[in-house]
Amino acid sequence: MRSRSTITGFLALHLFILQSIGHVSPLQFKLNFTESNHNGAATIQFQEDAFYNKAVRLTKEEMDGQITHSVGRAVFTDPVTLWDSTTGQLADFTTRFTFMIKANVTNSSNGEGLAFFLSPYPSVVPNNSGDGNLGLFSSSADQSETSNQIVAIEFDSHKNSWDPDDNHVGININSIVSVTNVTWKSSIKDGKIANAWVTYQASSMNLSVFLTYKDSPIFSGNSTLSYSVDLRKYLPDKVAIGFSAATGKLVETHRILYWEFSSTDVQLKSKKMKRVVVIGLATSISGMVCFSMGLVLCFLRFRKTRRLRKEEEEKLEYDESIDGEFEKGRGPRRFRYNELVAATKNFALERKLGEGGFGAVYQGFLKDQNLNIAIKRVAKGSTQGKKEYISEVKIISRLRHRNLVQLVGWCHEHGEFLLVYEFMPNRSLDTHLYDNSDILTWPLRFKITISVASALLYLHEEWEQCVVHRDVKPSNVMLDSSFNAKLGDFGLARLVDHDRGSQTTVIAGTMGYLAPECVTTGKASKESDVYSFGILALEVACGRRPVVPKEDDEKIKLVQWVWDLYGRNEILNAVDGRLDGALDEREAVRLMVVGLWCAHPDYNLRPSIRQVISVLKFEASLPSLPPKMPVAMYFAPPIHLCKFSYTSSDGTLKELEGSNIYGKTTSSSSATNASSSPPTVHLPQMGY
Repeated sequence: MRSRSTITGFLALHLFILQSIGHVSPLQFKLNFTESNHNGAATIQFQEDAFYNKAVRLTKEEMDGQITHSVGRAVFTDPVTLWDSTTGQLADFTTRFTFMIKANVTNSSNGEGLAFFLSPYPSVVPNNSGDGNLGLFSSSADQSETSNQIVAIEFDSHKNSWDPDDNHVGININSIVSVTNVTWKSSIKDGKIANAWVTYQASSMNLSVFLTYKDSPIFSGNSTLSYSVDLRKYLPDKVAIGFSAATGKLVETHRILYWEFSSTDVQLKSKKMKRVVVIGLATSISGMVCFSMGLVLCFLRFRKTRRLRKEEEEKLEYDESIDGEFEKGRGPRRFRYNELVAATKNFALERKLGEGGFGAVYQGFLKDQNLNIAIKRVAKGSTQGKKEYISEVKIISRLRHRNLVQLVGWCHEHGEFLLVYEFMPNRSLDTHLYDNSDILTWPLRFKITISVASALLYLHEEWEQCVVHRDVKPSNVMLDSSFNAKLGDFGLARLVDHDRGSQTTVIAGTMGYLAPECVTTGKASKESDVYSFGILALEVACGRRPVVPKEDDEKIKLVQWVWDLYGRNEILNAVDGRLDGALDEREAVRLMVVGLWCAHPDYNLRPSIRQVISVLKFEASLPSLPPKMPVAMYFAPPIHLCKFSYTSSDGTLKELEGSNIYGKTTSSSSATNASSSPPTVHLPQMGY
């Protein structure tokens, strides 16, 4: 039997080790420099010419007389932990700041811009760092110098010999020459208040920048920049963060109005821990080994018991959550796992109908009911897929409408999550819109669109609660043997009380069909569903996807394209050319004008789905829209909070997040137009 002193000594050592592991709380602050001298200015160290006067002013201004050849930095007083020198663990961080660069004239006789930077702590302004060096780097540009070990985001307002042009955003690493940059199409020095976000994701080592104006946001590849970089290679574990600016003979003012910053925590281990552990092991190694083996055995047994208990509790949780939704003998029923294995021949590949973001869809056959079914199999390990599973069961199981896909049943056994639907032999709408071998006729297109509108009317106004679908698109519209349309895939749907209006949620949906206010506010509503329906209506009429890439990496947006034709009284030119004129022109005009109306950038000016149906059925007159597509004013969120999905050319659902949503990487989304051959779609995402 082990002596009490051995066990006590080990426990004391264990406690000492735990105490020697320090925990650094994540840094977080919000500083509004426009409110008062006490809100933020006290936490900032002003270097060289920087000063405070109802804003952080980085360079000299008129009140100081001579304002040429000015250099200044404003730095957060305390050091920021960027990574753990013991474990190498990197921190995530996000910073948002509002700034203003103002030049007296708008030509190139002004400069030079400002930058957000990370440098070794404490911050030191190098000599000869004025003019185009932005107060960051000395003119020697020797990267070995400590003062030049800087990672910066520059907002440059003047073209120097190393710059691509004036008015650009760049990411700089140990040099004033940017490793990557993007041109800002508007003037960056016209005195407008600009908002910038800089984010770093440790897992992907992605450094991202997003810039927009406060009153007129711009959403394009020219407002976003990203670069993959391991910051541990260029910066110490503790860094200074702040802003820097400079002028030379060319001058302008540089002001920071607001600054917020947040970072994740990292574990810091005491340097003494290793020495203490070695001493402790040398004096009580035999007792520790025995005791550790006992701990390991206990831990393994505990983990196994907890896993079994968790599986049982999870199963019970799903059972209670789902089973309580149904009355006995009515609605969907619970299937046994073996039944669905037999119905799909063990989920054979030849039974696979398609694949979405969180699982695959298989065709099955229930012999006892002589019934064809479609089975959605949630991918194992998909936490989001499980959430969508229970959301879909609890919502769609209670809905009854001829234009909604019917849920037949569900199953959650053996770690599997399965949804069983009625089988739709003509698959999804998008497979027919882009199949040149079997062009969907105009009467069917018009009928399908009205059917989808009827489904949304039931969801928005006619059921006991308002259901916001959040993912209305052609791949989620299924067609039965008579080409009757039924809206499916309620994995993202949310219940909203009729009198409460829109609700704030995690941003979700499919890029191209997502309303602009969803991107900027995170609010899903009836109006955002109407926007998605508008895109679908235009897509049905025009035979084009929401965004069509061009050879020069530009993109043609369907709404903008149709609106331009509408303004020139040429809207019929937008109709799918493959129809070869075989259509009702009055219906076509109504469908496209209604599509534009629904896709209005301002959600307050969109129709209700009831108004949509009245116009499509010729019960109400067409709306009068402006000849040019309006621009709505929205305020953009940090990039890393945005998550989107899109259907790729192979039909699978992809996830997009962070810096990719505005950049060129989104062009992989499949798109086509009336005059080009649509891509062949294999295993399309099904709207089950």
